[in-house]
Amino acid sequence: MDLSNAYNLILGKLETWISTSIEMLPNILMAILVLVIFYALGKIIRKTVTSILDKTTNNKAIIHLLESIVGTIVILIGVFIALGILNLDGTVKSLLAGAGIIGLALGFAFQDIASNFISGMLLSIRHPFGIGDIIDTNGYYGTVVKMNLRNTVLLTPQGQRVFLPNKMVFESPFENYTSESRRRIDLSCGVSYGDDLEKAKKLAIQAVESINSYDTTRPVELYYNEFGDSSINYVIRFWVNFNTNNDFWNAQSDAIMAIKKLYDDEDIMIPFPIRTLDFGIRGGEQLHTMVEKSGWKKKN
Repeated sequence: MDLSNAYNLILGKLETWISTSIEMLPNILMAILVLVIFYALGKIIRKTVTSILDKTTNNKAIIHLLESIVGTIVILIGVFIALGILNLDGTVKSLLAGAGIIGLALGFAFQDIASNFISGMLLSIRHPFGIGDIIDTNGYYGTVVKMNLRNTVLLTPQGQRVFLPNKMVFESPFENYTSESRRRIDLSCGVSYGDDLEKAKKLAIQAVESINSYDTTRPVELYYNEFGDSSINYVIRFWVNFNTNNDFWNAQSDAIMAIKKLYDDEDIMIPFPIRTLDFGIRGGEQLHTMVEKSGWKKKN
């Protein structure tokens, strides 16, 4: 008797499932069709995103990540629509609630990682600098050798690698020295009070204009700016083509040598600092007088 009841119960359940499946067959076919459509749509959108990002950034990691995120979102939308067609609205709500709770928890736990990640994405999209650019940010100067979703890596002129979190780079001011492919050199010098200032100015400008790396599209500027202790000082400003640090350092060195050589040839003096030593409480007393007063000569 018990076996007969069990058999009838199982048979009834099977009949119910079969009838329900037959009734839901159009919905099931429609849900499958929706999934196929959204899967194909996801692939199309991923290709579109890739083609757009290729024009804005060279970071392949960012491109791959964004196209995967967009493709996944499109497929998830299709899954939720398919579940709605199957009258599984409760399942959809449960999935959304669970995803929200998990996302909130992960957001609090990994907020620093997330901020660096988002900053890295924005830096790659905006592209204010790229691999090989020379930048100065957060007190570090060097060449960008690597950019990933967490760090920007600089190689300093001394050969050290600096790993800067993307959040620091994104939120802080930075200088890009190679974006314009030229850089200005401000060189300070001075001439003695006895020299002709007009002549010294012309010679200094002539010396700078003679170096190979000087950018002839911009004029050399020289301004006297100070009456120094032993010289009248000036700053000379000129532009050079700039791609590497050596371009800047070589141009600066060549300018110093050219000015010094031309000044020597034309008898223009770059004076050494002069110091006057006063002896005695009142000052102005000569050294030999102090020696005689102290009786040092008599003792020796």
